[in-house]
Amino acid sequence: MKAIDLVCSTAFMMGAALVLSLITNVSGVFPGDVLTSDVRSNVTILLLAVMLTVTLSRIPFRNLDPVRNRRSVARAVLLGLVFASVIPLAAYYVLNGLDGYERYAEGLVFLAATPFAASVGPLSLILRGDMEHALRSTIIVYIISLAWIPLIIWLTLGEVVDMTDVVITVFELIGIPLVASRLITRVRIDKTVMSVVLNCVIAFLVWLSVSPTNFPSGAAILLVFMFVAFLRDFGLGTVTEVAEKRYGVPWSQRVTDILMISYKNKGIAIALCVSVLSGPAVGSAMVPIAASIVVEIVWVAFMDSVLFSRKRMERELESDREAGISQTWE
Repeated sequence: MKAIDLVCSTAFMMGAALVLSLITNVSGVFPGDVLTSDVRSNVTILLLAVMLTVTLSRIPFRNLDPVRNRRSVARAVLLGLVFASVIPLAAYYVLNGLDGYERYAEGLVFLAATPFAASVGPLSLILRGDMEHALRSTIIVYIISLAWIPLIIWLTLGEVVDMTDVVITVFELIGIPLVASRLITRVRIDKTVMSVVLNCVIAFLVWLSVSPTNFPSGAAILLVFMFVAFLRDFGLGTVTEVAEKRYGVPWSQRVTDILMISYKNKGIAIALCVSVLSGPAVGSAMVPIAASIVVEIVWVAFMDSVLFSRKRMERELESDREAGISQTWE
């Protein structure tokens, strides 16, 4: 495998960044006096906004009508926002009342509030998913997220955080990129260059966020949050796969739906955490987000090598063709 292939692999870059972050964290060499929480917040928002602008700009204007495609949109909202938020929210309400967990549990709220990753579109292309459904749903779900994210945070942390800061941060993270992306849809960007740049930025943000995380001294708390992440990624992902296959949903739709329900935008969760919270609360709330990153790296590898492997993809597509099942399921 060439070096460029590794850099183009999101799973590899996130994994490498996580290992480096843990080394930085344990060794205590993170320059916290220079990269203060305010600096980290501003840098994270800026880089994430640029990333999201570039990613969303690859989505064309056509076929975005939510009324004409209401079933597709409804499925995306239910899977990518509602169902994907149930486990983190339930875990928050359970753990927030337990001694030793309450100061970490706030991070689960930011995971619950965020939509699925904007890279669901490119991944759908690679895995022979429904690109039209993925791209249209990404734009519409991110528009809805302008209200969804503040709503979830207000219902859970409304008495703890400044909601004005939440609204401003969401506008900076999502509102501006949604508008700016429409202005550069016709600008050509080499796919390899875009993949390298975005993955390097993602890796840097992981390092910037996880390195100062206040990990608990005991392993039990971290393992609990990893279990919650396992239920959300592996649990929701495999249940969706089994249920939709049994219901006769074709391969292309299943691929995109599974990505939507299991692949959260960790960048937005990180940005909200470092921007809305302050002081030691930031490092503590980052624990479930860091745990989620670990599990999601494993989940991405599992999807690539097992769930959506090339052999299985070819077998499923051939089975759909023999059964006369259209790859556009509404």
